[in-house]
Amino acid sequence: MSDNTALRALTEQMAREGIRRLLIISGEENWCQGQALALRDILPGDWLWVGANAPAEPNCTPQALQTLLGREFRHAVFDAGQGFDAAAFAALSGTLLAGSWLVLLTPPWHSWHTHPDVDSLRWSDCAEPIPTPHFVEHVKRVISRDRQALHWQQHQPVSCPHFPARAAWLAATGEPQPEQAMILNHLLAMPPGVVAVTAARGRGKSALAGQLIARINGTAIVTAPAKAATDVLAQFAGERYCFMAPDALLSSSETADWLIVDEAAAIPAPLLHQLVARFPRTMLTTTVQGYEGTGRGFLLKFCARFPYLRRYELQQPIRWALGCPLEKIVSEALVFDDETFSHPPQGNIHFSAFESTAWHRNPHLPLAVYQLLSGAHYRTSPLDLRRMMDALGQHFLQASTADSVAGAVWLVDEGGLSAELSQAVWAGYRRPRGNLVAQSLAAHGGDPLAATLVGRRVSRIAVHPARQREGIGQQLIMQAHQYSSQCDYLSVSFGYTAELWRFWQRCGFVMVRMGNHREASSGCYTAMALLPISDAGQRLAEREHQRLRRDAAILAQWNDECIPVVPLKESTLNDDDWDELAGFAFAHRPLLTSLGCLSRLLQHCEQPLPALRGRLQEKCSDAELCKRLKVSGRKALLLVQREEAAQALAQLDTERQKRLRNRIMQWQFFH
Repeated sequence: MSDNTALRALTEQMAREGIRRLLIISGEENWCQGQALALRDILPGDWLWVGANAPAEPNCTPQALQTLLGREFRHAVFDAGQGFDAAAFAALSGTLLAGSWLVLLTPPWHSWHTHPDVDSLRWSDCAEPIPTPHFVEHVKRVISRDRQALHWQQHQPVSCPHFPARAAWLAATGEPQPEQAMILNHLLAMPPGVVAVTAARGRGKSALAGQLIARINGTAIVTAPAKAATDVLAQFAGERYCFMAPDALLSSSETADWLIVDEAAAIPAPLLHQLVARFPRTMLTTTVQGYEGTGRGFLLKFCARFPYLRRYELQQPIRWALGCPLEKIVSEALVFDDETFSHPPQGNIHFSAFESTAWHRNPHLPLAVYQLLSGAHYRTSPLDLRRMMDALGQHFLQASTADSVAGAVWLVDEGGLSAELSQAVWAGYRRPRGNLVAQSLAAHGGDPLAATLVGRRVSRIAVHPARQREGIGQQLIMQAHQYSSQCDYLSVSFGYTAELWRFWQRCGFVMVRMGNHREASSGCYTAMALLPISDAGQRLAEREHQRLRRDAAILAQWNDECIPVVPLKESTLNDDDWDELAGFAFAHRPLLTSLGCLSRLLQHCEQPLPALRGRLQEKCSDAELCKRLKVSGRKALLLVQREEAAQALAQLDTERQKRLRNRIMQWQFFH
């Protein structure tokens, strides 16, 4: 039998058995593409090609794949020759019908780990692509253990092995499957309340939501992060399907008997709480472990607030058979296993640190830590796995028992910028990659040299639910403080809630910044806090905390939310205010970053300053002000506001204004 005939026979067998498989093709780019193009001629199908330089239609880039979710394809090619977008790879596998091949193209197998990965530009904070040896080694380990995938390598014979037959598969008919029917009966008889339905991809939770809408006596409104992702739900709901975006729904007065929230874990928790409170019955669906994040963390964090929440989980795949080899290998490669919380860690706790090299020496340890962190944070995605494995400047501490990980903290190196670069960041002339808190301390804070200090940011921290309230989280931070003795401070950036802030306060952190707009990801204002280590870190924390106290009353008025510091009622303009005002007037510091000092300036100045007063005192929108002042757009308005600030400073002290202007203008010439 020829290889082509054997491949066709195997593909037909896969369709009968309702499974999909992975085929890896490794070698030089032209050879790999040639093999994949030949497969298209042998096996009929859609053959979606995902990659930067696709030689055939239909195709899309990994980034554009999100727009195709909800659709289904027979066979696809994923080109990882230049870079491996792990979330796109997982998403593509979820679109493939039973009987499909997912063809993965990689660089030559023996040298793949040395190839710079273009995807690293998204998560490594490096200006150039870097090799990703730990991720590549991990993927190769998973593939070599798997006995169901095919692997063709350049300069080696290409073969198509025989696989033992599996039971025949019965495709879904569109009617509720036994699992769905059981849950549906419960939901149709459900009293007012909240229900959460979780499932891995392809289990029919969107279909279940649509079937519920089609069968209830009352009305339902569907909401989701993106309307396009509710196509399957809409298909089953038929003419009773009614969609509203989350923010539009919240600002409306719409009512219904049911609220259906598809992929609820991707909607900010505060927004979700407000929505749930509006409806008598709510059904939340979310994917358990996947490229959108993890549903287990969603259940722990969000759903725990509802004491009488009903929970259901769909186990049986609908679009393919149970035990599908493709689903298994993708789940292993991207660490989608979600069993961490089913085994409580028993016994005494021991603390230890490890670096990224542990992925090579002892992969079980970082794997367990990643699973704990991803289960506890429901926005964890494969991007975080890539970063943890291969990004530079990552450090980890774990609290473990004899047999498992009970807690972990993930630290990221930041700061250490040159004085010139730090000043350029402060003035708004430069925004180098990475350094989340260090850059924010410079760009939004009062000290132009803040980013020269060396910090470590707490990127993630988690404690197993069975071992919480034992002080393990605080001990992890204490260990991290000791472990980072060469640094100036530990830092944290988080979506502010009073509960979270109490934890960081107990750990000794000092609040240094509160954002002035709600983040889309959390629905909260961003708070930043420091735990000083060195004397320089102590001085920075005190200076920025003092600045926040001076601005607290103004910020609280702007945010309509109390700032958790003791406000200082000071209206005088101090030296820091003058520096910041000059940074706004003559450089590129943002208007809202300068909210405090600009508000104090307006109190000291008798000039009309209509563009500044209109925005800060009257809270007019940019659009309103542009219309009122006959200005052509936001950029032009900002220029007018900067000019007004310069005029006000000149009126107060012309010489000082000129001196500061000349100094700050020099900072833009940093190279």
